[in-house]
Amino acid sequence: MNTKSQSLHLVLLTGMSGSGKSVALHALEDLGYYCVDNLPPELLTSLVTLERTESTPRLAIAMDVRSARSLPLIPKQLEALKAQGVLITSIFLDSTTDTLIRRFSETRRRHPLSEVGHSEMLMDQRHDLAEAIDLERGLLGELRDQAHVIDTSMIRPTQLQSYIKAMIATPVQQLTLAFESFAFKRGIPNNADYVFDVRMLPNPYYDPKLRDLTGRDEAVIEFLQHEPEVVRMLTQIHDFLDSWLDALVLNHRSYVTVAIGCTGGQHRSVYLVEQLTTLFGTKWNTLKRHRELDARS
Repeated sequence: MNTKSQSLHLVLLTGMSGSGKSVALHALEDLGYYCVDNLPPELLTSLVTLERTESTPRLAIAMDVRSARSLPLIPKQLEALKAQGVLITSIFLDSTTDTLIRRFSETRRRHPLSEVGHSEMLMDQRHDLAEAIDLERGLLGELRDQAHVIDTSMIRPTQLQSYIKAMIATPVQQLTLAFESFAFKRGIPNNADYVFDVRMLPNPYYDPKLRDLTGRDEAVIEFLQHEPEVVRMLTQIHDFLDSWLDALVLNHRSYVTVAIGCTGGQHRSVYLVEQLTTLFGTKWNTLKRHRELDARS
């Protein structure tokens, strides 16, 4: 295996139209990646070969449903490139259908699979747009299954950029565990492989001294550490994941997202994400995200 093939890191960025691929590409560009948008899959292998010849260390390619007919080529191409020593990170950006419909309506853009004209009534446009989005999900399903999924429904562009940069900083050839806290009142992240509901645990919110703090603050940490139910929940989540992660690796999983939700996404879920990130960080690549807290910063 030659050194040039080992030195190239390819980021393949795919996802739903309107989910934020342009934002993610800008983040990758900031990290020094040579970025190509909307590359036809037929040209993937040729471009990678060219960039290896030019000793390009970082390459990011965005593909989407505009190349629908040739999307089935991508999985085999990626396997061949991996066999040649190319390091590959696959990222899939997703959003809920309602979010995508709202974004297309606000920007007045047409969906790549929609045949609706700009003069159509909004209700007709919504109906046809929803069908186009459903069709797109089906066409991109295999790529989604093989990638690390980031749900952009409820995060700002700056959050997405931070998530991309944190992910790229992790080693490529190991399993990456992403722990994410969230508020049930704002919906469950649709990128989660596992979801744990911790709303039954004692809530620091009801202590006036702790209400405005978060699960990262020492006073809240001390409160939760002394609650037997919290200790038991932490232990059981840890033991469950620890029992199955090796099997997931044998099943060729590269990314696993674990979402932990409480009522407001501020105290209990944040605390557990912080603790689990520390516990698993000695063995696996770990990322932590706090959906509600990150939105405030």
